[in-house]
Amino acid sequence: MPRARHLLLALLAALALAACGKDGGDLGKGPVIGKEGGDEGAAPALGFPAFATKNTTRVGGADATADAAAIARAVYSGTSDTTRPRAVTLVDRDDWQGGIAASVLMSPPVRAPVLLSDGDELPDASASTLSALSPTGAKPLGGVQVIRVGDVARPRDAKSLQVGGGNPYARAAQVDRVAARAAGRTSDRVVIASGERAEFAMPAAGWAAKSGDAVLYVKRDELPRETAAALRAHQQPKIYVLGPPDVISNRVVGQLRRLGTVTRIGARDAVGNAIAFARFVDGRFGWGVVDPGHGLVFASTTRPLDAAAAAPLSATGKYGPLLLVTPGALPKELVQYLLDIQPGYERDPVRGVYNHGWLIGDDRAISVADQARIDSLLEIVPVSPTPPAGLPSS
Repeated sequence: MPRARHLLLALLAALALAACGKDGGDLGKGPVIGKEGGDEGAAPALGFPAFATKNTTRVGGADATADAAAIARAVYSGTSDTTRPRAVTLVDRDDWQGGIAASVLMSPPVRAPVLLSDGDELPDASASTLSALSPTGAKPLGGVQVIRVGDVARPRDAKSLQVGGGNPYARAAQVDRVAARAAGRTSDRVVIASGERAEFAMPAAGWAAKSGDAVLYVKRDELPRETAAALRAHQQPKIYVLGPPDVISNRVVGQLRRLGTVTRIGARDAVGNAIAFARFVDGRFGWGVVDPGHGLVFASTTRPLDAAAAAPLSATGKYGPLLLVTPGALPKELVQYLLDIQPGYERDPVRGVYNHGWLIGDDRAISVADQARIDSLLEIVPVSPTPPAGLPSS
């Protein structure tokens, strides 16, 4: 299994890259390949339990820049032409709106993961990843290798496309135009997210990467003209508003109804909102994750660009929605949701289905204790079959 071994080594190397560069406790020291049984601390050095447990894998970056680089390498090992991306998208590390909107470019046909820029400088993690991936060029965009969103670094020796816009609403609209150009049409569905409340917009990134549905922004009480113009280009799409009325007002929803059919997906807080989106389904729109057997992605509400960094994990591998955690203990509604979709078996777990979780960020984003709790909630468990009516259970 030489190919599988190469992919595993690439993933471990990417995770190790993500953990270095800042102080992050034990997470900054591994994983290290090749430890022997007699070596001191061999098990934690190999990455357990912080980097991986039986049902979770952590991308342990101290910031979203490192996470994005590691995830790009995990999804695209770059070991051959078939494991290199067509393009990558560069977004500024302070532009969460641009990152979430640009996640749509991870969908076919471009399939471009997000890397982060520090203004007009390219951080080491992003530069080394871009060099290792060596994008092949996105033919639907004229062979572009790097899609630059906003005022970001301009890598040398790479064909690039500039996505402009003087504000987040304009940049999201421009990203939408690029995605439509690549696909040869505008999407039939559009996600409307808050351009002011990042934690409510975060779940849109993974869905956009999987589906190719555009992400556009509004303010709480205002429909920006750039967003309205972009929606008109979609010609009466199905519009899905992500967030409750105190995040996107009913007044704005009323304005959106003139531009398409509108459905609100909202819950009281950001954690519940992400769960509501994970459960939601409307025809071809929505994850519809209401049963066991799924990939899941977990990120902290305190690190919005981790949503863009993690978007490729929602669009490849096990696929799956982004769920949110908050500082402190795991939110009760998240625990209940994971219990609702926890796998079970009656006779043999080998015949069951399984959940897997990607955790994004170091132990300051998601603690090792929370990781252990998530792991236990994802574990397949024995269940008793329901006896026929009128018969006692054994």
